[in-house]
Parts: sequence; structure tokens; C-alpha cells
Amino acid sequence: MKIKYLHTMVRVKDLDKSIAFFELLGLKKTRHDDYEQGRFSLVFLAPPGQEDCPVELTYNWDGDEGLPSDSRHFGHLAYAVEDIYAMCEHLQKNGVTINRPPRDGRMAFVRSPDNVSVELLQMGDPLPPKEPWASMGNTGHW
Repeated sequence: MKIKYLHTMVRVKDLDKSIAFFELLGLKKTRHDDYEQGRFSLVFLAPPGQEDCPVELTYNWDGDEGLPSDSRHFGHLAYAVEDIYAMCEHLQKNGVTINRPPRDGRMAFVRSPDNVSVELLQMGDPLPPKEPWASMGNTGHW
């Protein structure tokens, strides 16, 4: 029996903020569908060249009172990045909290505006420890 990965879906409270967050990570919008009858939108974003590995943002037009709750029950999204330090610096400069800094040169965690945990992993071997990341503590939970 064959199986193929399709996408990961997360519910979002503010579609524009969520799209902006995932674009900061380098994802590009591949599809945007509005469903008037159901009063919701689906937006798919994926890394360039990996359009078959999207995240689906589901936005309910009339709101979702359960958001933004602590979404740790969801788990996390994971993306490999070319330079974990550069990515974390880029995100931080754009107002994103680095919840678990890349102290080990290999792994970091951040959260989307809707509390979705996002793991960032260094492509290939870990980078050598580097300040300010090496001595930075965790912020909140991830």
C-alpha cells in the first residue's frame, strides 16, 4: 500500500499575520482558496521547489474562540534551514521570539502568531556554537 505526504493543516486566527510569519521562514504561497458558503479560507505555503510539502493555513472568517490557545497538542512543523543563526537573527529582527535558541548550532524553536510550534534544523552538520545564541536561555515553551 502506497502513502504520500499531502500537507499539514493548522488553524489560524489572523490570516495576514500567519502568512507573513511563514513568509519570514522563506515559504511562498502556492494556493489561496476562499469558500464563501463555508465562510473559511485555505492558504497553502511551501518552501520554493518543494511545493508538494505545504503547510495549509485554515482561517475561519467568523473567528475561532479556541485560538490562540497553547497548541502544543499539535506537535510542530519542522523545516531544515541553510544557516540556523542567520534564520534566527532574521526572525528576531522581525519581531519573532526565539523560544529555544540554537545553542547547539543545530536546532531552534519559534512559534507562529497562532502558537504553532515550528522547529528549525540546520541542514547538514551543526554549526559551531556562536554567541549570542550559545548562552541564550529559553523563552516560554516550545
